[in-house]
Amino acid sequence: MSDSNGHGPQGGPLTGPLKPRRHPVRAVIGIVVIALIADLLWKVANNPGFQWDVVGQYFTSRTILLGLWATIWLTLLTIVLGFVLGTLLAVARLSQNPVLQAASFLYVWFFRSVPLLVLILFTFNIAYLLPEIRFGLPLLPPFWTADTNDLITPIGAAILALTLHESAYAAEIVRGGILSVDQGQFEAASALGINRRRQMTRIVIPQAMRAILPAFGNQLIGLLKGTSMVSVIAVGDLLYSAQAVYNRTFQVVPLLVVATLWYVAVTTVLAVVQYHVERHFARGALRNATPGVMTRMTGAWRAIFPASATKPAPIDAETDPET
Repeated sequence: MSDSNGHGPQGGPLTGPLKPRRHPVRAVIGIVVIALIADLLWKVANNPGFQWDVVGQYFTSRTILLGLWATIWLTLLTIVLGFVLGTLLAVARLSQNPVLQAASFLYVWFFRSVPLLVLILFTFNIAYLLPEIRFGLPLLPPFWTADTNDLITPIGAAILALTLHESAYAAEIVRGGILSVDQGQFEAASALGINRRRQMTRIVIPQAMRAILPAFGNQLIGLLKGTSMVSVIAVGDLLYSAQAVYNRTFQVVPLLVVATLWYVAVTTVLAVVQYHVERHFARGALRNATPGVMTRMTGAWRAIFPASATKPAPIDAETDPET
């Protein structure tokens, strides 16, 4: 045993390397978890029901890749439109105008209350309520008229529904990020005579991005998976393409595996991009940047096997009595 100053039981200096405290229970739990994961992967890889040869055959087929591209561009387009509209809604909610505050609140309340699938079906059938879409001044003849069925196609209905849905959530994400900025930033900017618009664009929004980005990344990944719902209105996304193939070949499970693997691959890419963007906006912050995946895995390994992660401390020849 040694005291807090690193001396031995007789008061003399330690003559050997310091050894970390062992955690046998933690190591056993880690080994059990690794064994369970390995067993699961082995069963999945050797289960004939997955038909991995069929998965490999259709993984890069033209039909699947076209559906994948439709999913990607639909996700990117609607996330941009949703966050632009959501930012406007968040600013309106934080404005001093009570009418804008109420309108923004009602918009967010309504579109967060309606399930996405219901919203997609509703926008797809909007021509039943509005056979024609007209634009013009009140009480005057419209200067532009269009047939709703021609204007709101299946892909148009999908974009509209996803944008309305995402903008409601984006408004709360942006509003929460803005509220996370210290009130002193607003007061200092006002004392310097900076107008409200420049306060938001040059001071508040860049700082709020640190709080917005993690939720934005989760929302983006959720939207990527949520685009699979547009298959109910025959939009040719990834899931619809997989369904088109297995409706013809009756190989349901392999085609669902193909779609799942592509969703996992794209989600992984988005997670990596999100991580690097978060680190970019975290520069200059007092808190530490988010650790990387390898750093977290190394930390977990050291927590399970501390002895293998710590090198013995070198013995000083001048204080070692055996030299």
